[in-house]
Amino acid sequence: MSEIVQKAESFVTHLLENELDPNFLYHNLKHTQRVVKSIEEMASAVSLSENEQEQLLLAAWFHDTGYTKGVENHEKASSTIAIDFLKKENYGSKGVDQISSIILATERYHQPTNLLEKIIRDADASHFAKKSYWETSDFLREELELLGIKTYSQKDWREANIKMFRDEHTYYTDYAKEHWEEGKQANLKQLIKDKKTEKEIAKKEALKAKYKSESPDRGIQTLFRVTLKNHLTLSDIADTKANILLSVNAIIISVALSNLIPKLDNPSNEYLIYPTVIFITFSVISMVLAVLATRPNVTSGKFTKDDVQQKKVNLLFFGNFHKMSLNDYEWAIQELVKDKEYIYSSLTKDLYFLGLVLNRKYNILRLTYTIFMIGIVISVIAFGLAFHYLGPDRI
Repeated sequence: MSEIVQKAESFVTHLLENELDPNFLYHNLKHTQRVVKSIEEMASAVSLSENEQEQLLLAAWFHDTGYTKGVENHEKASSTIAIDFLKKENYGSKGVDQISSIILATERYHQPTNLLEKIIRDADASHFAKKSYWETSDFLREELELLGIKTYSQKDWREANIKMFRDEHTYYTDYAKEHWEEGKQANLKQLIKDKKTEKEIAKKEALKAKYKSESPDRGIQTLFRVTLKNHLTLSDIADTKANILLSVNAIIISVALSNLIPKLDNPSNEYLIYPTVIFITFSVISMVLAVLATRPNVTSGKFTKDDVQQKKVNLLFFGNFHKMSLNDYEWAIQELVKDKEYIYSSLTKDLYFLGLVLNRKYNILRLTYTIFMIGIVISVIAFGLAFHYLGPDRI
């Protein structure tokens, strides 16, 4: 590296670190160093004289220093800063003019006229081909917003980048086309892929929102599903309670039959006859009621085509079709699914009659528990009274 390039590096580094607005998240010292590095990479593969390499590196170091003066016409400001620096360093006037021309070639829509201008423009856009493109792109978007230049949504920024890649930017040198074009195209494909993905997601969300706003079907289905589930849960609870009563009373009766009744043959135990009869009677009544609470009620199991066409039969309850042939039932179901109102009507009937069954079960269970409780109390009292008044000591 020549002495003048080293001085330029030191001067520009100090300038950008101390006088550049911190809102320049992209056009800062890091970007300048990246452009310099890209030029050094290209210069080693392109036939350039030492003087041309030096001019390119000097132009690269100064090409964005104009941002310290503002965004407008920053290329000209950069050129002015470079000219002032080079003149103070007694750099040749011809070289100064050449460096100024290279800096001005970095204007956005400038068409390069020579190899040096092509190289610096390719170096200035080398990040298009890098894996770090996504990070630098985000920095540029945020920079534009912070500086009040323009605010982009994620979608608009992606569109702007796709347009830049497709319509505006091109690599000029053979080196860039060979080594960087493939990376640029890969990043472009990812941009397009992200765009398609976003469109698909937006489309799905729009359809989802439309479905929710225009159709109450989902809410209705949830209503039926939750209500039916609650009814079935309550039915299971009722059956469990009935089974508990059956088990308890079965144990009571078996114990009474095996231990208590055989003792009644003894004349000394005659006082236990009435309490025992009361005890077993209430247990038997409780068992009978528990069985009635859980005993299924099966209907005829047949329907006619008129019943289906007039929507009188509930095809969702097995008791209405268990004696029908498969073909008849398939036909009936096909008729059912054609008519949304028939479906909802069947579900409503299912809920209603299930509710009636639950009402019957819980009423019988309530009566059963009441009788069981009263029977236990009366039996205990009867045993106590019998023992007190009729026991062996009273005879």
